[in-house]
Amino acid sequence: MAASILDRLGGEVALRKLVNRFYDLVESDPRGENIMRLHFRGHGLSHVREEQFLFLSGFLGGRRYYLEKHGNMDVRLMHAHVPIATKDADDWLALMDQAIADCGHTGPHVEKMRETFRRVAYMLVNDLQEWGLKTASA
Repeated sequence: MAASILDRLGGEVALRKLVNRFYDLVESDPRGENIMRLHFRGHGLSHVREEQFLFLSGFLGGRRYYLEKHGNMDVRLMHAHVPIATKDADDWLALMDQAIADCGHTGPHVEKMRETFRRVAYMLVNDLQEWGLKTASA
């Protein structure tokens, strides 16, 4: 059986370090400002590090903690209450790319992970006009 992306990253310890680095950046880098604001539309930041770890563990081929806890891993459902713009997805991806680099992760498995993150991030971009917010074309 081939090693999962999680295994290739270094397991749960490495994933927890990556998630913590990512949220350190979200909380300190100007690109994270709107990401933090969007989290406050939901449950806030108090639980987000742990929930992200639980989700990414299963998402990257490890134990599916998030599924065990919540009964699903539907990212659209998780984010349905949040108006996500393309810039938010861009900022999330830039900060995650920085966290990946800061943690020293490289290799084909990391590029596969990045590609998957990009696909999911842009899939979550929704119609801001439905939220009564102006878009670039409105």
